Amino acid sequence: MQPDIEIYLKECTPEQAGKWLAQVFEQCTEWQPLGQVLRCRCDGIRVAWYGRVAGSWSSLLFDSSRTPWANDLECAQAAYAALGVEVRCAPGGWQEEQGENGADDWLRVDADGVSQVVWRI
Repeated sequence: MQPDIEIYLKECTPEQAGKWLAQVFEQCTEWQPLGQVLRCRCDGIRVAWYGRVAGSWSSLLFDSSRTPWANDLECAQAAYAALGVEVRCAPGGWQEEQGENGADDWLRVDADGVSQVVWRI
């Protein structure tokens, strides 16, 4: 299990993401703004929405290892299946000692399935 889960959704609104979260979790609070970030809690898990972090891409971060998904890719696939928007995620956990190696390597989930892409955000 990863310590957290983060995915990037293309052209997705926090309202769309919130509806998906309400289907996945038993209890989700409403989005609460904190500066430029929206936050909520889903079954006790802290969730953050960072809108438009890279063009039309927004970040959805689950600050817990107790999510329904074992890793970012499982979450990205579930998000794509529910929302129908392109989703990107890191191919695996990242450690600070890795430096910049592989920093631009991402996984894309879309109608064609899962593919590797180079993405410089």
